[in-house]
Amino acid sequence: MKIFITGGAGFIGCNCAKYFLDRGHVVVVFDNLSRIGTHLNLDWLKSLGKFQFIKGDIRDADFLEKYFKDNRDVDVVFHFAAQTAVTTSITNPRQDFEINALGTLNLLEAIRNSDSDPIVIYSSTNKVYGNLDYLNIRSNGTRYELVDYPQGISEDFQLDFHSPYGCSKGAADQYVRDYHRIYGMKTVVFRQSCIYGPRQFGVEDQGWVAWFIMSALKGKPITIYGDGRQVRDVLHIYDLLRAYSIAIDNIKFIQNNIYNIGGGPDNQLSLLQLIEMINRQTGMGMGYKFDSWRAGDQKIFCSNNMKLEKELGWQIHEKYGDGIVTLFNWIKDNIALFQNITQKIEPPFGKKMRVLPEKQ
Repeated sequence: MKIFITGGAGFIGCNCAKYFLDRGHVVVVFDNLSRIGTHLNLDWLKSLGKFQFIKGDIRDADFLEKYFKDNRDVDVVFHFAAQTAVTTSITNPRQDFEINALGTLNLLEAIRNSDSDPIVIYSSTNKVYGNLDYLNIRSNGTRYELVDYPQGISEDFQLDFHSPYGCSKGAADQYVRDYHRIYGMKTVVFRQSCIYGPRQFGVEDQGWVAWFIMSALKGKPITIYGDGRQVRDVLHIYDLLRAYSIAIDNIKFIQNNIYNIGGGPDNQLSLLQLIEMINRQTGMGMGYKFDSWRAGDQKIFCSNNMKLEKELGWQIHEKYGDGIVTLFNWIKDNIALFQNITQKIEPPFGKKMRVLPEKQ
């Protein structure tokens, strides 16, 4: 198969590229390299094997139109290119809309107006369900819990786009689905919870598991927005990629479907619980302070994966206890990469550190 990946140098994108390269497929990585860590991920991919890289922007409709007219052999399109932070969407909603909503429309139109007929897999978000403050949520020690929905939030829950980010991703989510119903395109939407794993260069407002670990290893205190009891169900990147692969194999039966996907009830983790895990792993106390809740934040989100499990036979293999330790060790072994990135985006701290080559 020929695989075209927008945002292919990002965290999910580069892992997806490796997954299909390892299986002998032709991979095209499309990315504007604007996100922190994408240059490093691209260099890493280059060390693994042969693939095509195109530096481009999802907002460039003319380029996308020409590409798909000239390349009718694309079998699968993964659409990961996005503005990924709620906080950024609030400060710059126009840019957020242009990337997430209009960029997705550009891609869909380019495919529709071509002679190609690829499978389109869209990476959506649990933020399309809003902050869920109408649910019965209670505090239980260091975490919140959903009283009436212990198995989590299903696809039947109402959409409630509570932030510019939620609006732009939700609009794209619905466009992708509707392009099957109106134009017959083979589309699948995955509404993803918190994905974590290697090659994740987390920052304060996105990629929180990696951000916490990196901050702890560097001895830098973090800010917790809210009370730290907020819960997410975390899913390892390898389990997500298996779901994508199974979806491709079963596209005749599941096209037009939307699936929630996350760690589910057995992989729920609060911010305070992650800090406890990191402290045990490092043997020292992680510094943090509290600040006001962020607009639209969910006290708890847990994905009900039953539809995905029933229709595709997908199951989680990587429990968060093992997966987070693996990520911790990867960041520890590659901490020089994180030092280099930090020095580029904030004032230097302490003594200047020597940047070591990435371990292969």
